[in-house]
Amino acid sequence: MKPTGTLHLIPVSLGESAPANWLPQAAHELASQLTVYIAENAKTARAFLKLIGTSRPLQEITIHTLNDKVDAGQIKSWLQPLLAGGDIGLVSEAGCPAVADPGAKVVAQAHLMGLRVVPWVGPSSILLSLMASGLDGQRFAFHGYAPVDATERAKQLKAWEVTSQKQQQTQILIETPYRNGAMFDTLKQALKGNTRLCIASALTTAEEWIQTHTVSHWKTLPAPDLAKKPTIFLFLADR
Repeated sequence: MKPTGTLHLIPVSLGESAPANWLPQAAHELASQLTVYIAENAKTARAFLKLIGTSRPLQEITIHTLNDKVDAGQIKSWLQPLLAGGDIGLVSEAGCPAVADPGAKVVAQAHLMGLRVVPWVGPSSILLSLMASGLDGQRFAFHGYAPVDATERAKQLKAWEVTSQKQQQTQILIETPYRNGAMFDTLKQALKGNTRLCIASALTTAEEWIQTHTVSHWKTLPAPDLAKKPTIFLFLADR
C-alpha cells in the first residue's frame, strides 16, 4: 500500500487554563512535535503552541491560515506533502477542529486525497455543555448562531422550541460573546415558562459557570454575568 501522511486534529483550549486541564498527555506530546499546522487564526495557533511548548522554535513552525479566501485548491496544496508521508496538525480558534468550524473543509480534502485522519481527544464546548446540562443527550441539534435581528431571533427560537417539543430534542446554540446578554433576554421572552434552559459559560476555565432552570425560574434570578465570556445556550421544551 502506498504510504501516506497523517492529518492530526488537535483540540485547543476554550479559555485561559493550564493544558493539563484539557489536553491529554499523548495529544500534548504529539502537538509539540509537529512542524506544520493549518489554523483558522495564526495568532491563536501561535499562542496555543507557546502554551504547550514546542520541540522547535516557533519561527521554524509553518502555519497555514484557513481564512474565507482559501479554496479547495489551496488546501490541497497544503496537504500535498502528506502524500509522501509526514504529519500536519489542524487546529481551530477554540475547542475541537472541524466541529462547527471551517476545518471540516480540510478534513474533507484529506479524505479525497486518501490521507489518514486522526482526531485527538480534547475539549468541545458543545459536548461539555450538553453533558453538564441535564437535558436530553441522545437527541440534540446544534444550530450555531441565531439571527442577529431581535425579531427574527425570537421567531427562530420559537421555531426551534416547537421542534424540541415534538421530537424531545435538545436545542444548542452559541452567540458572539458581546451579544450574550441580548440572547439571554430573548430566550427568556420567547420560550415557554416550562422549557428548561441551560447556560454554560467559560467552560474549562476558572470562571466556568453552568446552570439549568426552567425559563420561569430564570426570570426570578439575577441575570448572569456573561459579558465577553464564551457561552453555550441549550434548551429542551416540556412535552
